[in-house]
Amino acid sequence: MTTNNASSATHRDTATAFGGAEPSRPARRFSPLLSASAAGIFAVGVASGLDRALNQSPVRDAHVAGTAAWTQHLILAAAGCAAYGCAVWRRRRTGQRVGRPLLLAPLGGTAAARLIATLRQVSWRTAAALPLVGLIAYNLWRVGEQVTAGLDPNFTVNAWGGPTYLGAMACHYLDAALLTAACAWLLGKILLPAAHGGADG
Repeated sequence: MTTNNASSATHRDTATAFGGAEPSRPARRFSPLLSASAAGIFAVGVASGLDRALNQSPVRDAHVAGTAAWTQHLILAAAGCAAYGCAVWRRRRTGQRVGRPLLLAPLGGTAAARLIATLRQVSWRTAAALPLVGLIAYNLWRVGEQVTAGLDPNFTVNAWGGPTYLGAMACHYLDAALLTAACAWLLGKILLPAAHGGADG
């Protein structure tokens, strides 16, 4: 019986991954509202970074030793990997799918429905959720800015992960990912349950 159940679960996961007959759950669908908002904020960040890159100073800043903070970021990366591993283990233990739904859940239909349900009410939940949503929005803007502002050598020379473009991007993307994950976890505790039929927002 155990083997049959495991085989059935594997079949359902595979069918869903390839667009099979199993109905999509709200958490596995992207929210058009959140996806468009995220893409728009990222694009604004790219544009603002490009403006900085195009108007960069001809005078180059000197690199200051110790500003890269690689040791701290290696520790953060290890902690992030451990947290992600624990989350995947817990989902497997409860029979949930792992992979894309875990990584992209903040852009899912359920997330949108829960956020809308909470914002429709004036309560402590709304007051607590707004700063977290704002921080996620800032992170999206910041990672967009990093793409093009990093073309200005002065932007990366003394940045975390600097002085190289790729090093600074790696460290800032790591920071943004960890902060966004923490905000999403807190929002999961704060937001109201999704209203019936409202998961397609």
